Amino acid sequence: MKSKEKGAGLHPRNLHQGRYDLPALAETVPELKEVIFTNAYGQLSIDFANPSAVKLLNKALLLHFYELSYWDIPEGYLCPPIPGRADYVLHVGDLLARDHDRKVPQGAEIKVLDVGTGANLIYPILGTSLFGWNFVGTEIEFQALSNAAEIISANSRLVDKVALRYQADPSVIFQSVVEEGEYFELSICNPPFHESADMARQGSQRKIKNLKGKDSADPILNFGGQATELWTVGGEIGFIGRMIQESVTVQTQVGWFTVLVSKGTHLSYFQGQLEKAGVKSQRVIEMGQGNKRSRILAWSFLR
Repeated sequence: MKSKEKGAGLHPRNLHQGRYDLPALAETVPELKEVIFTNAYGQLSIDFANPSAVKLLNKALLLHFYELSYWDIPEGYLCPPIPGRADYVLHVGDLLARDHDRKVPQGAEIKVLDVGTGANLIYPILGTSLFGWNFVGTEIEFQALSNAAEIISANSRLVDKVALRYQADPSVIFQSVVEEGEYFELSICNPPFHESADMARQGSQRKIKNLKGKDSADPILNFGGQATELWTVGGEIGFIGRMIQESVTVQTQVGWFTVLVSKGTHLSYFQGQLEKAGVKSQRVIEMGQGNKRSRILAWSFLR
C-alpha cells in the first residue's frame, strides 16, 4: 500500500516555530552573545554561514530545550539543523501512532535504530527527550563514534537510553549491527546525499550563496561535514537503494524502515524498488522549513 502525506511548514508540535529567542538562548550558552547581531531588518540574528556561530546556536538549542548539560562536535563535522531533525522525529512518532491507537508510543519499550548516528548524536538526543525512546546508534567512523560516546557519558539521562555500535564494513547498512532476535519499532537515517566530494562542495556552495548572495572559497569548511556524512558511492540513489535491498534481510526485525530523501525526483525509483522488494506498506511524508523541502520515505514488511 502506498500513501503520501503532505506537510506545510514545521510539524505543529515542533518546539522551534517562528524566530529563535536568541536572548533566552544566550542565557543558556553565554558565548552565543558574541555572535548575535542586529540585521538590516532590525532583528537579532547570527551568521548562518559561520560554522562557529551555528555550532553555538545548536548547543544552546539542545541545552535549552532537550535537557542536555553538554554537547559538542569536533571541528569539520556536520552541524545539523535542529528544527528539521526534530521534525523527522515528530513525524515518525506520528507514523508509529498509527499502530498504537493513534497515540505516539513513549518510553523505553520503543527501541529505535539510528543508522549513521554521527558525531552529533542528534536523533537519539531528540528521540529520548521528546518520547523517552531507547536508541541504538550505528556509525562507520571511529572519531564520530568516540564523540557520540562522550556526549552520552556527559549527560546522565542518555547513559541508559543510548547504545552505540561500530559498523566495521561501510559497504553494508544493517548487517552485523542488527543482532539475532533483536527487534526495533523503527529505523531512522539521514543518509549522505552526494555522489562525490565535488558534488558535496557544489551543494554547500549553493547553500552559502542562498544565505549570503555570494560564493564561498571553502564551502565544505563553512557548513561542516566529513566525507562519510556528505557523500557515498552512488549518492542518494545508491545508498537508499542498498538500504531497501538490505531491509529484506531484516524485514521481521524492524517495524518501520525510514530514511530522509533529499531529491523528490528520486521517489518514483525508490517506490519501484520497494514494490520489487515485496513490502506490505510504503509512505512518503513531506516536510518543509522555510523554502527547504524534504521528505521521509517509510516502508514496512509487517504493517
